Amino acid sequence: MRRRRGRTVLDEKDLAIVEMLMRDARSSYRQMARALGMSDVAVRKRVLKLEQEGIILGYTALVDPRALGYVVSLTGVDVEPGALLSVARELAKRDHVRAAWITAGDHEIMLEIWARDEAEMEAIIREIGQMPGVLRVCPAVITERLKPRGQKAVGGGAAGI
Repeated sequence: MRRRRGRTVLDEKDLAIVEMLMRDARSSYRQMARALGMSDVAVRKRVLKLEQEGIILGYTALVDPRALGYVVSLTGVDVEPGALLSVARELAKRDHVRAAWITAGDHEIMLEIWARDEAEMEAIIREIGQMPGVLRVCPAVITERLKPRGQKAVGGGAAGI
């Protein structure tokens, strides 16, 4: 890992460590070291550096929200000019918003919303639509998860949602 023009540049071993941890955050330093042909102390140092650089943000369990009884929606939110940051920050504070992004696409804000049932989802969508600065709310309820987050596609590819 080195810095170039204020950006962290990762080498092949750093990228491999990140990939291994994305697949299984419980991978041990010893397991990664064996796979990379290096010592577990060297892997530990690299992981700590990746954490300090803000590349690894944390470790978490990936769960299937539907198995826990949740209805999940990927929801686009369109906002009035000048209201983007205030609306996005307010939405990100809400417990039912599990992830939030500001985007350059069809919608200014994208949300992953978890609700206990369809009635709660409808209430959440209605509440978002009534927020000051919100022009339109476009929910898309997930009916089937084809590729869980962190799972690589056959033959490579980026991690899924």
